[in-house]
Amino acid sequence: MQLSKTEEQVMQYLWKLKKGFMKDILAEFTEPKPATTTVATLLKRMKDKGFVDYTLHGKSREYYPIVKKSDYFSKHVNGLIKNFFNNSASQFASFFTAETDLSVTELEELKSIIDSQIKKQQ
Repeated sequence: MQLSKTEEQVMQYLWKLKKGFMKDILAEFTEPKPATTTVATLLKRMKDKGFVDYTLHGKSREYYPIVKKSDYFSKHVNGLIKNFFNNSASQFASFFTAETDLSVTELEELKSIIDSQIKKQQ
């Protein structure tokens, strides 16, 4: 299941906060802040989709993410690789390194990460 752009923004705030009441989430938005009812609707949809849940404290709800940021990001990247790069991670890596403005230092860091991962898997 996927989140809309605005749901994803709320999710980013919840990942950052780890948990928070409506006022905490609203405080993360820049001006002009959305209406409380808008954020409440987004949170309800996100709960229905299985991304967040809440704990009741009296009449207040303390929201927290159920889905880890790394899991959500991983699913998106894998979908991107599948849909745009014929399910080929090497095609994705080739495109990523050729079509982005990575510096030599950044490319060397990527190479180091890949070399480290290769050693772990051997």
